[in-house]
Amino acid sequence: MDSSGKEKEAIQLMAEADKKVKSSGSFLGGMFGGNQKVEEACEMYARAANMFKMAKNWSAAGNAFCQAARLHMQLQNKHDSATSYIDAGNAFKKADPQEAIKCLNAAIDIYTDMGRFTIAAKHHITIAEVYESELVDIEKAIAHYEQAADYYKGEESNSSANKCLLKVASYSAQLEQYPKAIEIYEQVGTNTMDNPLLKYSAKEYFFKASLCHFIVDELNAKLAVEKYEEMFPAFSDSRECKLLKKLLEAHEEQNAEAFTEAVKEFDSISRLDQWHTTMLLRIKKTIQGDEGDLK
Repeated sequence: MDSSGKEKEAIQLMAEADKKVKSSGSFLGGMFGGNQKVEEACEMYARAANMFKMAKNWSAAGNAFCQAARLHMQLQNKHDSATSYIDAGNAFKKADPQEAIKCLNAAIDIYTDMGRFTIAAKHHITIAEVYESELVDIEKAIAHYEQAADYYKGEESNSSANKCLLKVASYSAQLEQYPKAIEIYEQVGTNTMDNPLLKYSAKEYFFKASLCHFIVDELNAKLAVEKYEEMFPAFSDSRECKLLKKLLEAHEEQNAEAFTEAVKEFDSISRLDQWHTTMLLRIKKTIQGDEGDLK
């Protein structure tokens, strides 16, 4: 069956489901298997939603899943209701990101009410990603990553919490909220430096924290680097730490050329990503007479 056929069938199913819901609410309908009719309507809405999906009518699919979710809630099937809201959210993501967020939030409310915080955290991440990529609202993305991190921490899922916090730190630094970024990088760095499997990453977090310090104040950065070397001796031997020392020296001498050379040399072996490049440019701009690039 082609997609328009699927769509017609889905519309028909929706109409039948609506009828069932209405009759279940009538006095006689309520006496004769009202709940059973609501269950049947639930099933019909879900089938209609899947047909709309096959026809790529994402908004209609989302609406049908929402209808199913509301009826599941009426029947006190909380888990099924939350699942339907997630299905609705996933369909709306392709057509209406704001509506997707509403549905995902409805599911989160049900999961937190049931004490299912790990699942709630996962869906907070999905909402954060919608804010990142579809709606480009970084402040709201940060808020949802923070909420996810809180729930993961409460469930002792520390590595999942750290992943969310690192996203918060990265965006906070981009928004020039440096103290917040520094606090997270130091916290995650300290948590990982004693773990044999993760300690390699600790130098990266201390490097990022140092760059944030550097943008605020050169002396702060100097003191921070010393503190990280003391806390985590392996940091001293890292290429990141050596680069920081060269940059501090170049900055002290107000030597933009030496600053750029040090960055180029590091980048030729370990590629610097967009975040590092942005931060380094912000530092370089504080050198007098600088042109503001790293070429």
